[in-house]
Order: sequence, then structure tokens, then C-alpha cells
Amino acid sequence: MVLNKQEVDAKTAEVVQDENHEGAPPVGFEVIRREFAKDKIAMGALIILLVIVLGVIFASFFIDLDKATTVNIFNRFTPPGEDGYWLGTDEGGRDVFALLIVGARNSLFIGWTITILTAIIGIVTGIISGYYGGIIDDIMMRIVDFIMVLPQLMIIIVVVTIVRSFNVWTLIWVLTAFGWVSQTRLFRTATLSEASKDYISASKTLGTRDWKIMFIELLPNLSSLIITNLTLSFAANIGIETGLSFLGFGLPVGTPSLGTLIGYANNPDVIENKTWVWLPAVILMLILMLCINYIGQAMQRAADSKQRRG
Repeated sequence: MVLNKQEVDAKTAEVVQDENHEGAPPVGFEVIRREFAKDKIAMGALIILLVIVLGVIFASFFIDLDKATTVNIFNRFTPPGEDGYWLGTDEGGRDVFALLIVGARNSLFIGWTITILTAIIGIVTGIISGYYGGIIDDIMMRIVDFIMVLPQLMIIIVVVTIVRSFNVWTLIWVLTAFGWVSQTRLFRTATLSEASKDYISASKTLGTRDWKIMFIELLPNLSSLIITNLTLSFAANIGIETGLSFLGFGLPVGTPSLGTLIGYANNPDVIENKTWVWLPAVILMLILMLCINYIGQAMQRAADSKQRRG
């Protein structure tokens, strides 16, 4: 079979295109997928985290919050497995399993909401500061520096103490008010590096609007950093909420969370003889932190081409 010149050129172009496609480096979510495929621990952590999150969300629909938080002194410190209580009851006779599900849901909701809010504020302010530079960058960075030097923990404790109608959203807004500044610094640094590249200069030369350059052209190139930052910030925000609730300066009394459940370990008798009251929350918290940590490490490697495994 004899091929003419046009057919030969078409076949050659197809071969070259296939070779270029096969040899092209992975980008975006393909990089993350390959990294997780190479890291079995991170993949297992991702599966465990999804199972926990979906299980908590699904199970919480079948739990009556009023019944779960109602005190019943006749069931005080019922051991696990008795009277239909899978994990026993606490000092107030409340079902520890129900409190664990509701508390995990509240902690996950608070941690993820704070993560999203701080990321949005931090990304927007960081990109604006790094893109424009000059006086705008100086003013924004001085505001960030001022907020960062404030005694954040003490201010949060004072706000929690003096605000009468303190609830879940109050805690979220208070933590968000201080959490966005570190995000701003991170994305400002990344934007300073990205804004010096040729495609940004070309867009400016063509007269493209600044907001289009920042949030349509520049922002997608920070996607790996954004995903990595969301993962690590999620773990940190859950830890902050849990720590404040454990100390009594987080969620109000009667609102379950992992921190309030761990806070039940406040006397030697409960710590030594009634471990079912606080140990499930500790184990769940430990598993969550380990899973998010392994996932975050995989995300970090995916964002850095020198550390990638896949």
C-alpha cells in the first residue's frame, strides 16, 4: 500500500502529537492523583477521612439533639454496652455516642467554615497586595503585621467571656478575624513571584483589566498552593476550636464538640475509671489529625515538583 505525501505528513503529525501528549508533564488534579497513587498511606488516610466525615454527617441526621443533650442523672456513668448505650453515658447520663457524633459534626463544620472564610479573605487580599505592590502593598502589610502581633488567644478568650449571645457562628467569626492574616502573607509571596512572569506582562500590555489578570489568569496558577493550604489549615482550625472548647472558652455549655468531650477528663476518677467518657473523642481526634496530616504532606509534595513521587 503506497501512501501519498499528504497522508505521510498526516501520519507523522499524529505520531508527533501522541509522543508530545505522552511526554507532557501532568498538571492540576492529575498531579495530585498521581501523588496519592504513589503514596499508599496518604490514599488510606484520604479514604478513612472521607468515611469518618460522611459517616458523621449521615449519622447526625438520625440523632435527636435535644434528647442527646438532656441530663438524666439516673443513667449517670452507665458503662458501654448497658441499657442500649454503645459507648456508655457521661456524668449527666447523656449518650456518649450521640454526643460524639454531634460533637464531631460541630468541630468539622467549624474547622471547615473557618478554613474557607480565611482562605477567601487571605487569597483576595494576598493577590491584591502582591499584584499591585507599592503603597497598596505597604498599607496592607502594615495592617497584617499589626493584627499578627496582637495577643490573639487572650483577645479570643475575652470576647468569649463578655459576649452574652455567644454561639457557633460567633466563634467562627472571632477565629476568622485573626486567621486570615497568615493566609494573606502566604499568597502575597506567591503572587509576587507569579506577577513577574511574562504572561502577566503580556496581559497588561494587551490592556486586560487588572481583576481579570488577578483572578482569571493568575489565580489558577496558585491552585496547588491553595489546595495544600486548605488541607493544612483545616487541621489547624479543628485543633484551635478543640483546644478552646477543652479550656472552656470555645463553644457554649450544652453545645457538643470534640473539645468539650475531651474536657470531661477533668478529674482522676474519670480519667482512670471512666475512660469511655473522654477516650472515644481523643481517638477520633487523633485519627482525624493523622489523616489530615498525611493528606497534607501528599498535597505539599504535589505542589513542589522536586518532591513529587509520581
